[in-house]
Amino acid sequence: MEALNATRAELALIKAFLNQAEARDKICRSIQYGSKFISAGEAGVAREVDRSTSLARKVFRLLKSVNELEALVAPSGKSTPLVLVLLARSKSCLMATFFALDQIVWAGRTGIYKNKERTELISKLSLYCFLGGSAANSLHELGQIIHLILKKQKGNNSLERQSFQKQLDNRVLGWVKSSMDIVVAIGLLQLAPKKVTPRVTGAFGFVTSLISLYQLLPSPKVKAV
Repeated sequence: MEALNATRAELALIKAFLNQAEARDKICRSIQYGSKFISAGEAGVAREVDRSTSLARKVFRLLKSVNELEALVAPSGKSTPLVLVLLARSKSCLMATFFALDQIVWAGRTGIYKNKERTELISKLSLYCFLGGSAANSLHELGQIIHLILKKQKGNNSLERQSFQKQLDNRVLGWVKSSMDIVVAIGLLQLAPKKVTPRVTGAFGFVTSLISLYQLLPSPKVKAV
């Protein structure tokens, strides 16, 4: 009976995880960049999977810019340094622009918007926003890491220090992800084609997708004794 209850609890967690639109988007993202890694930019089935999944993902991001706009206008903590506040605002502004432009790209790729040249131009502009947003987020996470280390050192007790350590672990993971996304953006924009090849872009994109999925995992409910 206990094994059955444990199975039900695990299935409930999986259901809660898959019910998130963000989780489904990141699963598709891992497929997209995994296919990019396999294809290495060469024609074939893997490249077609990469392209079709990339287009399908854009549907999951409809009106996602609203989330970033909400973060943009949300009040910041009183103890947060001004530099970190500005970096967070910059990241939200750039990512909101990226998601908004990405919807125009989706309309162009599906044939709703007929101007192909402008669609490609908007696509490149959106990727530059993604690059800028990832860079701003990387700097923000790094700043938060330093800020938390200083707060941890001043912690009054072990419980408070443990809380800071947990926040620190999450920030380090976020910093790794955003830093790797900078490489992904460079690869998509082909700013360094000899160093950041489609295979490198695919590998980094696949890893950041897995990190995002890990961050979205729901916490298991603690059973009362």
